[in-house]
Amino acid sequence: MTMTQDPLVVPEPLATVEIPLSNGTVTVARRYGNPDGKRLLVSHGNGLAADAYYPFWSLFLDDFEVVIYDCRNHGHNAVGPQEDHNPRVFAEDLDRAILPGVQEGFGRKPTVGCFHSLSALVGLLLPSRGAEFSGLVLFDPPIYRPGVSQRTFDETMEMIAHMSRIRARNLDSVEELVDLFGRSPLFVGVDHATRRLVAETTLRPRSDGPGYSLRCPPAYEAQAQEFISAYAVLVDIQEMQCPIKVIGGDPTSPCTFLPSQHVEELFLADYDFVPDTSHHVQLERPEVCHDLTMRFLEGIGMT
Repeated sequence: MTMTQDPLVVPEPLATVEIPLSNGTVTVARRYGNPDGKRLLVSHGNGLAADAYYPFWSLFLDDFEVVIYDCRNHGHNAVGPQEDHNPRVFAEDLDRAILPGVQEGFGRKPTVGCFHSLSALVGLLLPSRGAEFSGLVLFDPPIYRPGVSQRTFDETMEMIAHMSRIRARNLDSVEELVDLFGRSPLFVGVDHATRRLVAETTLRPRSDGPGYSLRCPPAYEAQAQEFISAYAVLVDIQEMQCPIKVIGGDPTSPCTFLPSQHVEELFLADYDFVPDTSHHVQLERPEVCHDLTMRFLEGIGMT
């Protein structure tokens, strides 16, 4: 007999705050968990949404105030100008608008950023170098693998961008995207309930007819992917001004990254990886990622 999973439903937030970004764009920060606890600020990977990571961030709700936000043109946000859709702008948004807006809207308190993939790269590109954060937990940041040439890395990013660009923006149903995820090597280790949550949170009903459309347009997702190569070379972990924890997928998997082109930089960050996982390590093993994150938080006095 086949076991079925209960659907995952993201609850209503305790509170929200609208945060204006540049060029008339707005993002909405959503507050969950224990308002008296220390704060985790959570965001997402390229083309996804912060709600999709609920299986991970829900594990912190008893002890922490968890604030989630979507990068511009993702998730709950309206789609704005495409020229602003790149990691540099996302980093400026976080540094100069989102973190200050969260502190103003929900009160100042020690804050640790928990970021995956694209937003993990954004965390390493902050103009302030993370000076306003008490720490950063970065899940599989899209930086070089040791021993991989710049050319190979660039070609890989362009291949991924091309796959994003040719993706259909409109779908007939949520289940159609769930099925596509089920055939993707990036989601092979993600269970059906989580794949469905990812689909639900990255689609919105079409305004011009039946069916659904991707919240982040494929052309925007592809553009961000293309920019990753250019901005990855600017990362210097030695310049960061807060403690950093890097949690990677299994480095033997072709669908993961390691934190740096230079192996010695591994020793500048508190680095762990989760065996038998891919790039979507938080979606595949949320409990293990929670435990590794808690160990880091305890070490920097955030518990």
